[in-house]
Amino acid sequence: MAREAAGAARRWTYAFEEGRAGMRELLGGKGASLAEMTAIGLPVPPGFTITTAACVEYLRRGEAFLGEIEAEVEERLRELEGKVGRRLGDPDDPLLVSVRSGAAISMPGMMDTVLNLGLGDRSVEGLARRTGDLRFARDSYRRFIQMFGDVVLGIEHDRFEDILAEVKARRGARLDTDLDAEALADVIERYRRLVREATGRPFPEDPREQLGLAIQAVFRSWNNERAVVYRRLHRIPDDLGTAVNVQAMVFGNRGPTSGTGVVFTRDPNTGEPVLYGEYLPNAQGEDVVAGIRTPLPVGELKARQPETYAELERTAGLLERHYRDMQDIEFTVEEGRLYLLQARSGKRAPRAAVRIAHDLAAEGVLTKEEAVLRVDPEDVVRLLHRNVDREAPKTLLARGLPASPGAATGEVVFDADTAARLGAEGRSVILVRPQTTPDDIHGIVAAAGVLTSRGGMTCHAAIVARGMGKPCIVGCEALAIDLAARAFRAGERVVREGEVITFDGALGEVYLGPVPTVEPELTPEFRDLMRWADEARRLGVHANADTPEDARRARELGAEGIGLCRTEHMFMAADRVPIVQAMIMAETAEERAEALAALLPMQEGDFEGILRAMAGYPVTIRLLDPPLHEFLPDTEELSRRIAELKAQGADPAEIARREEILRKARALREANPMLGHRGVRLGITMPEIYEMQARAIFQAQARLLREGVDARPEVMIPLVGHVRELAEMRRLVERVRAEVSRETGVELSAPVGTMIEVPRAALTAGEIAREAEFFSFGTNDLTQMTFGFSRDDAEAKFLHHYLHEKILPENPFAVVDVQGVGELVRMAVEAGRRTRPDLVVGVCGEHGGDPRSIAFFHEVGLDYVSCSPFRVPIARLAAAQAALRGAREREAAGAAG
Repeated sequence: MAREAAGAARRWTYAFEEGRAGMRELLGGKGASLAEMTAIGLPVPPGFTITTAACVEYLRRGEAFLGEIEAEVEERLRELEGKVGRRLGDPDDPLLVSVRSGAAISMPGMMDTVLNLGLGDRSVEGLARRTGDLRFARDSYRRFIQMFGDVVLGIEHDRFEDILAEVKARRGARLDTDLDAEALADVIERYRRLVREATGRPFPEDPREQLGLAIQAVFRSWNNERAVVYRRLHRIPDDLGTAVNVQAMVFGNRGPTSGTGVVFTRDPNTGEPVLYGEYLPNAQGEDVVAGIRTPLPVGELKARQPETYAELERTAGLLERHYRDMQDIEFTVEEGRLYLLQARSGKRAPRAAVRIAHDLAAEGVLTKEEAVLRVDPEDVVRLLHRNVDREAPKTLLARGLPASPGAATGEVVFDADTAARLGAEGRSVILVRPQTTPDDIHGIVAAAGVLTSRGGMTCHAAIVARGMGKPCIVGCEALAIDLAARAFRAGERVVREGEVITFDGALGEVYLGPVPTVEPELTPEFRDLMRWADEARRLGVHANADTPEDARRARELGAEGIGLCRTEHMFMAADRVPIVQAMIMAETAEERAEALAALLPMQEGDFEGILRAMAGYPVTIRLLDPPLHEFLPDTEELSRRIAELKAQGADPAEIARREEILRKARALREANPMLGHRGVRLGITMPEIYEMQARAIFQAQARLLREGVDARPEVMIPLVGHVRELAEMRRLVERVRAEVSRETGVELSAPVGTMIEVPRAALTAGEIAREAEFFSFGTNDLTQMTFGFSRDDAEAKFLHHYLHEKILPENPFAVVDVQGVGELVRMAVEAGRRTRPDLVVGVCGEHGGDPRSIAFFHEVGLDYVSCSPFRVPIARLAAAQAALRGAREREAAGAAG
C-alpha cells in the first residue's frame, strides 16, 4: 500500500491541520489520529507528520533520500516554531519536540520514540530560566540523553538505568522524582560520559542534527526484530513503513499539577462502560508505558484535579462517539492543562471485545451487523479459555494487577530467549520479568502467560498480552525478582527457574505449582452476539466429533451437525485393540468374521451414542480410513520385546504369538502408508470391514427410530479417486441398509457420499457426483497431495523456512491455499453441481475452523464447514462476517456500476 502511496505523493510531510482520519495509510495511525483530533478542535500540541511513503523510500534508498525531504522538513519545522513562538535550539527559550513512530496498522511499543529533543548544555539552562524550575529542566535533559542514546545511538537502555540506580542509591532516593537538581546534574554528566565511551563521540548538541538522526532511527525501527516478529504474528505486511510524527512537547514532569496517563473509554478487560486507566503525576509518557514506575488509577486524578478529570471524561466520550469504538487515549497534563497525544481503537481482552461490540449496538452506536464484524473470530476461542478453579486447594504466592484474563500454568523463566527456546520444544512457560520491553516480544509470544513485578495496567506487558489474548499479571510488587540468580522471592518462598507456577489473570493471583482449571461461563452478551451472527450467516457449521461427549459439547457451542465422525478412533480403545488385532491377524474368512462379530455391537453402541446426542441433526460417519498396520504394535518395539522374552526364557507360546504379530506387521508395512492400502481401497479388498460398520450404523439408527429419536446418519467413503470405487462401496452400503430395514421392519435412509481428498477426485468430480449424494472436502490430505508434502515432515523440516523466506505466504495446512487447493475445491463444487444440482458440499479438514479459509468456502458456495467443537463459535462468527462482507462488496459494486 505504501509503495502505491509513494508513487502518487507529491509531498512528504503534512501539518496536523492538513490531515484527516481517512489518510491513515499515508500518515499512519498516530498521524491520522492527531490530524483528526486537531480538526475537531481538541487540545493537541501542534506538529507535522513525515509520511509512510517517505519511510518506504528511505528504507529503499538509504541516507541519499534524506536530501529530498530536508527542505520540506525544515519548512514544516519553521511553521511549527511560528505556531508555538519558540525556536528549536534557542538557548534562551527552546522549542522541544517529540519524534514518534506511527504505522497504518497499530503496533503498540514495537517501534521507537524520542522525547525532549532539542536540549543541549545551553538550552537546558534556558529552559530552566523560562520555567523557573531547574529540576524540571535537568530531568527533561537526562531523559532525552537516555532515550536518544538508546534509540538513536544504540547504547543499551540498562546501562543508563544502572547509572540512575547508582545515583539514587548513593543519595538515598527511592524514586526518580526524589532526585534534586544537583543529583540530576550528576546523572547528566555520567550519561554524557557513557555516550562518549560507547560511541567515541560527544553527545550531539545541534538540535537539527538531533532531529535528522532521530527521524532516521524511527524509520529504521520499522525493521527492528521486535517489529518484524510482531508483524509476522499479526499478519501485517512488511512494505507499509511507519510515519514519523514531530510534535511540540508538553511536559508532564512540571510538578504535582502535571502528569501523564493512558485511559481507555471502557474497561479493556471486561468491556464495562467506565473510564479505565492510569495516571502518573510529575512524569512523562514513557514512564507509564515502560512500567518504570507503578502509576495510580486514573480515578486519583479526579480526587487531585477534578476539573482536569471532568475535561478528560468529556473528551473520552466525544472521541468514542466520533470513532464509534472504544478508544485508548494517551494524554499529558501540564500544570493543570490537558493535552491529547494519541487516540486509537484500544486493544481489548476477548471478553471485553464481545461486550463492547454488543453494548455499542445496544446503545445504537453500531448496527447488529457492524457489531458482528467488530469481533475477531480468534477472540471467541480465547473467550473459551479455562480459568483457575476457585474451589481447588492452592498456595497463594502473591497478588498483582489483573492485566489480561485467563489461567496460565508453566515453568518459570526469566528471559525472553529462554521462553522462546523452551516454548519451541512444546513446554509451557511463564515469562517472569521486572517489566517487559518491546525486545521481549518473541518470549511473550512463546509463553503461556506473562508476570511482571512492576508496571501498571497500561504498561507494555499489559497492552501486548491483552492484544494476544494471553493471561498477564503486572505490578506484582510482592515478587522480589533476582535475574542473576534466576529466581524470585515471594514472602519466605523462593521460586527458581524451572519450577511450576499458576496464575489467574482475571484475579491477579499467583499460585505455587499446577492448579486445576474450570470451563468458562458464556456471557449473555456472547450469546446475543452469536445469535446475531447466526442470523447473518449462510454457511452451516458442523463439528468433528468421535464420541457422544464431543458431540454434546459441540451442540452446546452451536454445532448444527457432525461433519466428520472418525470411526478409526473408536478402534483405538484399549479393550478393542486385541479384537482389532485378531481381525487383522485372521488367516481365514471365518476368523475375520468372528472378530468382526465381536466388534459389531461395540461399533453399534458408538454410533447410537453419537446419533442420540445429535438427534435431529446430520451425523456424517467416515468408514475406516487408516492403514491396518497402525493398529499393530511398532515393529522395532515388538522386536526388542521378543528378544527380551527369549533372553528371559519366557513361555515359548507367548514368544510364538508375538513373533506372528511381528510377521504380520512387517507384511502390512508400506513404503508410503499415506498413499497405500487405506480408505476405500481397504473397503474394496476387505469389504467385510465396511459391511460390519454399515450394519452397525443402520442397526443403531433402527433402534433409535423405534424409540422416537430422530437419528440422521450419513455414510462417507474416504479416499475415493475413481467413480467406480465409490459405486462399489455405495452398493455395499445400500445392500446392508436394505437388509437391516427388512430385519427390523424400520424404514431406514442415509445419504452416501465421499470425502474429496485426492486431486483426481476433484478433477473428476462431475463423474463422482453421479454416485455421491454429498461431498466433504478433506483439505488436510488434499493439501498434502496437491503440494506433494508429507505434513509431518514438511512442518518439522522445511515449511518454517518457506514461511520465513516468504516462498509461501501462510502455512497451507492452517490457511487454505486458494490458488492451488482452493482452485481444486472450486472446480469440484462447480462440476459436482452440474451433475447433481442438489449436491450438498462441505469441508471437514482443519481449514473448516480457520476464519480466512471460511471466507473462501463461503465465496465458492459450500453448504457447511466442520471443525473441532471448540472452534464452532469461531466458525459461526467467521461465516457471518464472510456473508456480511460479501453483501457489502456486492452493494459497493452495484453502486459503482
